[in-house]
Amino acid sequence: MNINVHIERLILDGLPVEPQQHAQVRTAVETELARLLVAGGVNSGLLTGGALPSLRAGAIQLTSETGAKHLGAQIAGAVYGGIGK
Repeated sequence: MNINVHIERLILDGLPVEPQQHAQVRTAVETELARLLVAGGVNSGLLTGGALPSLRAGAIQLTSETGAKHLGAQIAGAVYGGIGK
């Protein structure tokens, strides 16, 4: 089975991400979301395909030590909560 995920826009409004960290966050989101999808699959309602015009993701936890990679992994986990099993 192939799973294609296209995220047109990821809005990080109000998050402590410097412009030079955008690529790191994006890569971390892609990597962790792919890992979660391989490990856990996708919601049965999405198995036949389809598109979601938007997805309200779950909460993430920020600390003063949250780096770009950790933030990206948390975002992926929150997104997976909306599309995973």
